Amino acid sequence: MMETEVIIVGSGVAALTTAYYLHEHKNVTIFTKTKKDESNSRLAQGGVAASVSPEDDWRCHFEDTIAAGCQHNDEKAVELLVREGPKRIREWMNAGLTFDVNQDGSLHLGQEGGHRKRRILHAGGDQTGRTIVSFLLEKLKGHVAIIEGECVIELIIQHGRCIGVKTKNPLGQTSCYYAGAVVLAAGGCAGMYAFSSNAATATGDGIALAYRAGAVIADVEFIQFHPTMLFAAGKAAGLISEAVRGEGAVLVTEDGRRIMEHIHPLQDLAPRDIVARAIYDEMSKGHHVYLDISAVHRCHERFPALAHLCAEHGIDMETGRLPIVPGAHFLMGGVFVNDCGQTSIQGLYAVGEVACTGVHGANRLASNSLLEGIVFGARAAEAVRKETAPPLQLRKRPNDMQSDIKKAVRNLPEITAIQTIMSTYVGIVRDEQGLQYAKKWFEQFPLSAFVDSSLEDLSIEEITVIHMLLAGWLITTSALQRTESRGGHYRSDYPFAREQWKKRRICRTKNELNVTSMAEH
Repeated sequence: MMETEVIIVGSGVAALTTAYYLHEHKNVTIFTKTKKDESNSRLAQGGVAASVSPEDDWRCHFEDTIAAGCQHNDEKAVELLVREGPKRIREWMNAGLTFDVNQDGSLHLGQEGGHRKRRILHAGGDQTGRTIVSFLLEKLKGHVAIIEGECVIELIIQHGRCIGVKTKNPLGQTSCYYAGAVVLAAGGCAGMYAFSSNAATATGDGIALAYRAGAVIADVEFIQFHPTMLFAAGKAAGLISEAVRGEGAVLVTEDGRRIMEHIHPLQDLAPRDIVARAIYDEMSKGHHVYLDISAVHRCHERFPALAHLCAEHGIDMETGRLPIVPGAHFLMGGVFVNDCGQTSIQGLYAVGEVACTGVHGANRLASNSLLEGIVFGARAAEAVRKETAPPLQLRKRPNDMQSDIKKAVRNLPEITAIQTIMSTYVGIVRDEQGLQYAKKWFEQFPLSAFVDSSLEDLSIEEITVIHMLLAGWLITTSALQRTESRGGHYRSDYPFAREQWKKRRICRTKNELNVTSMAEH
């Protein structure tokens, strides 16, 4: 038996922020299924949105966030985000974090979609995520234990409380770690789609882990698709930051027609769901869509990561046009939490993209993701510091339905099959017929066995597929239930929003859904 005071699952900005504000008060152990510096946060080319300019105000940032979120946001959570964000940013700058500045030494503030003000702080041009992750890892060096290459496969629940995690390493060895509090910071699920901006590890693990443990899951039908992924050799090669459009790039078809000109007042800087659907519509008509960067001054210097990405995939930036395709980018919903990251299970917290704080509503405002990880990571740390766990009393969990789980894994699908189903039927545009088909496809597998059984005898690859199946089913059934279009959830058969649904969250719990009936399918 291995014990620590706090376990954090994940190594992105939300995880590292929580550890940063905890390590002086608690013994912290971080688990990451790959390397500590491999995360979606590190890939973040955009910046951090914060009202730090004298010409800006938190109220304006608040209004922009609510507008992008299609009025589905938790307003209290949004106010916490935009008011506490600038304080945390200044705090970190005083601790040594540097952002890009103008020639006069003032902060360089970028413009991105949905923002009425220039309020986006960048570091290293388009390498903000990498810079912040490196800053936090340096601050945590020697102060927290970081266990790499060990995948969390189960949350250990006893008497209604989360008391630890079960892990598996690449050699197939299983271990149990116990703690007074567990913080889920395992990221989102965009890796479940064929085209994705995320790291390949973002396969809905955190959602599935929490669901299997009995936590409430909310708003997972809201998936944001980033409009501009570099399209090369038939694949999404990498993200082109929205900041490029903020500096003057525009979306055009092969004949040079601007596709956003008559779609939205903000044109190419409209909210992401609107831009992604406009591109999807053009592509469904057989058109190719490009990002015209000819108006961007010194694009190579301003966006070094983009220049490297283009060179790596043989795309000549000098042509002024980059082929693009939308890709799954961010999950607005997740494990339902309060404003301190507490889930519906005592002792279990969730922060970052895996959590549903309510700040993003139905559609995340650009560059609010890193800000959310910073603000709510700090708030979760404060709550965990006050956590008092009862004495640990261990008992063996029965391996219910273990024979069923061993039979079930013989017919697991390939990951690419799940990605195809999600992209085709639960993607940018959805309808009842497609969602029903996807639901039946997921329910051909014994989902109840996946929920109720221990998975410790399975391989990491098999567990990953099982978690993807559970997360995919949750997203699909939630999308079926929301009979309206709002933000990242667009139903062609229900194209308009319903105002009476403004604050309604579609929640999922394993008991509420009676998953045992799924085994009949």
